[in-house]
Amino acid sequence: MKLDEFRFDLPDELIAQEPVEPRDHSRLMVVNRRTQQVSHRRFFELPELLPPGCLTVLNDTKVFPARLEAERESGGKVEIFLLHPLDDRRWEVLLRPARRCGTSSQLRVSDSLTAVIDERIPLSGKAVVRFQVKGDFWECLEQVGHVPLPPYIRRPDGRTDRQRYQTVFARHKGSVAAPTAGLHFTPALLERIPHCAITLHVGYGTFQPVRVQEVEAHRMEAEFCRIPSEIADRLNRHRQQGGRIAAVGTTTVRALESACDAEGRLQPFEGWTELYIYPGYRFRFVDCLITNFHLPGSTLLLLAAAFAGKDLILEAYRTAVREGYRFYSYGDAMLIL
Repeated sequence: MKLDEFRFDLPDELIAQEPVEPRDHSRLMVVNRRTQQVSHRRFFELPELLPPGCLTVLNDTKVFPARLEAERESGGKVEIFLLHPLDDRRWEVLLRPARRCGTSSQLRVSDSLTAVIDERIPLSGKAVVRFQVKGDFWECLEQVGHVPLPPYIRRPDGRTDRQRYQTVFARHKGSVAAPTAGLHFTPALLERIPHCAITLHVGYGTFQPVRVQEVEAHRMEAEFCRIPSEIADRLNRHRQQGGRIAAVGTTTVRALESACDAEGRLQPFEGWTELYIYPGYRFRFVDCLITNFHLPGSTLLLLAAAFAGKDLILEAYRTAVREGYRFYSYGDAMLIL
């Protein structure tokens, strides 16, 4: 299967730069796999559109301000993008630009926060840094860090992004990107939908393009997820009683499918997943999918194509372009039934 089969023309003006207000007034394309039809609604109509007896599963990860502006000892500027912690003070990071940041270099973020490069990871732009902090690290990060907006949002992060690039149900800190399908929910909307939550911390790999032409040859970067035993039990009981499962976002799908055994039962899970879902994958646990509109040729689009069918999803995307839907993180949503 060739990656070019999953590319499409997307005008720049359809890439959303700001979120819709209020959250649940974004457009919602409903894609029905049985009838092969699409319809056009608003996100606040979701409770009436989900099948009866549907339990919605959210990803309650929380985005932290992962982008730091630092200064080298020479005065040159460098960006430190936090990827994941190795221990209390050491992090794997992405440095931009990386070429002038040697081992043992000191990078000053603020009077309270300095990073020392312990190790360079060759040919990757990545490094291991050790932070020296006055006070609590996470409190300092909240003060000096920037919201890690995706690269296709072509503006600096602003004050409102702290709230809007975060779901209203975010609970467990650990993501460098938002689970964007969840951005459309409001507290009032959640009150109208039976739901529960699992956790998958979204990593920087979500921004990375597929660099191979053969779809099957791609490899996902590992991401940490957690499904507590009480949530697994609740979801299993719901399915045994004939209920359906609606996953909010591709991250939720990957977490649930990673924890599902060959008999279709969800197991408690805490660890890393590299599950890569592309057309041909057989879903074992998820019945409906709520997702945003994704980049051409991305792993997120490949997952949506696996769930809805390649031809149907690509036709739906062509319709979205014609109808002026807004794409990507701050864009509109799709419900696949």
